Amino acid sequence: MGLSLVLVACNSGANNDPPSRTSPTSRTYTTNFPLAENPISEGGKWINGAQVGLDWSNVQTTPGLAFDVSGAGYNDGTALLAGTWGPNQTVQATVHCTGQSAGIYQEVELRLRSALSAHVATGYEINARCLRGDSNSYLYIVRWNGPFGDFTTLASATGSQFGVTEGDVLKATIIGSTISVYVNDVQMLTVADSTYTTGSPGMGFDLTNAATYGNFGFTSFSASD
Repeated sequence: MGLSLVLVACNSGANNDPPSRTSPTSRTYTTNFPLAENPISEGGKWINGAQVGLDWSNVQTTPGLAFDVSGAGYNDGTALLAGTWGPNQTVQATVHCTGQSAGIYQEVELRLRSALSAHVATGYEINARCLRGDSNSYLYIVRWNGPFGDFTTLASATGSQFGVTEGDVLKATIIGSTISVYVNDVQMLTVADSTYTTGSPGMGFDLTNAATYGNFGFTSFSASD
């Protein structure tokens, strides 16, 4: 299966709830990037950093891989799922990383409660360096505040256990005000922040000190609320 969007009705009330009560719904989106697209769209399911936000970069795909060509700086390749998502979100993706070295900064990123408009990007970013077993490996939780280059680090960890590598599953959740980050289902970071209560899940990438693109990214992605 390439990609899917599932809307599931969840009735949280008792059987004798009044007919006027509206049942909440949950959304799930899963893809393994079956198309070659620049920028990623998958039938209008995604919005992109340069396409909508203007100051950031787009995410593109080849069959089986999502990546970007943003280069150094804060113009991270960014793609968010379109539509309205509930506030409690789970996002996870499978990492592709080759050509890792201490001098190259390949970052894979997950997004929670995020939004894009012209010259404005808000929400929460989880970024992990594609480098395992090195003292310079890292994992961050960052809040994007709107203008280009304006962000706040909420939590960070540096050390050999905090990087990601080929085949790792990077996962992030936001429940209420609590953001938690996992690598291969092991919790690595958690922090609380209540700045944003709405927005969409998504993904992003950044590359510094190299000009070779497509040797890191995500091979699958899923999001739910």
